[in-house]
Amino acid sequence: MSITSSASVDGKTLHIRMGQRFDFSAHSALRAAYAGDRPRFDTYIIDLRETTYMDSSALGMLLQLKEFAGGTTRSLQIKNSNASIREILSVANFDQLMQID
Repeated sequence: MSITSSASVDGKTLHIRMGQRFDFSAHSALRAAYAGDRPRFDTYIIDLRETTYMDSSALGMLLQLKEFAGGTTRSLQIKNSNASIREILSVANFDQLMQID
């Protein structure tokens, strides 16, 4: 599982780019990407441009990240998801919990 992360220049946003599969195998790498020794950020962006598979454990990980990020709707943003992943997020009502673009 390939997960990369980078902070914005102003230090307010953490951009996390997920790999092809977003499932339980990504748990420790995702947690390390946002929690580790990093400072807290105002906004966390999960970039799913490469992701073609997402399961229910990924939904749980997104909820954990949302809680870590402060719990507001704007604190966690999902970007660049394909149609099937957007449908999974919509069926789970995640569009009401976080910003999905």
